[in-house]
Amino acid sequence: MATKDPREPFTRITVAEAKEKMDQGGVQVVDVRTPGEFAGGHVPGAINIPHMSIIARKAELADDREIVFICQMGQRSALAAEFAAAVGFKDLYNVEGGTEAWVKAGYAVE
Repeated sequence: MATKDPREPFTRITVAEAKEKMDQGGVQVVDVRTPGEFAGGHVPGAINIPHMSIIARKAELADDREIVFICQMGQRSALAAEFAAAVGFKDLYNVEGGTEAWVKAGYAVE
C-alpha cells in the first residue's frame, strides 16, 4: 500500500502498485542501477539512469508525468527520488523491494 512520509519527497509503493501505474500508462520508469545490472534484466519500458547521475541527467526525466524509481531493493531508488526532488521534480515514487521484489512477484523483465 502506498505510503507517504512527510519527511520524504516521494511516495513509497509496492511492486503491485508500480505495475498498476505502468499498466495504466502515463508514467516514466527509471531504473537507477548500474548499466550492468540494468542489462541483466529490468522492468519493461524502464530507462537507465544510475542514481548518482540523476542530477547531471535531469533533462532525461519527465516533467509532465509521474516518475517511478526502481533499483535492486529500494534504497538507491529512494536516493534518486531525493535527488530528483532537489532539482524540482514532483510526483515521485519509490518501488519498495525494487527489482528483486518485482521478479519475486512473477512480473516480467526484459
